[in-house]
Amino acid sequence: MKSLQDYTTVIRPDDNGTFVAYVPAITGCHAWGQTPDEARTELIYVFEMIQEEYKEQGRSLPENVELVIANAS
Repeated sequence: MKSLQDYTTVIRPDDNGTFVAYVPAITGCHAWGQTPDEARTELIYVFEMIQEEYKEQGRSLPENVELVIANAS
C-alpha cells in the first residue's frame, strides 16, 4: 500500500497568508494550514481519506508525478 511519502508533495504560501499543501498526482489531495507544518499535517489526513475511498472503490492510487521547477529569472 502506498503512503504519502511515495508521492511528490508541494507546500507553498497561499494568497491569504496561509499555506497550501498538495499532491499533484492525486486530484483533490490538498489541504491548508497557518504554517507549512500544519498544512502538511492536514494533508496526511486528506491523503488517508482519499486512500480509503480508492480502496473502497477497488481502485489503485495513481502513480507519482515528478515536478520540474523552472528557474523564474
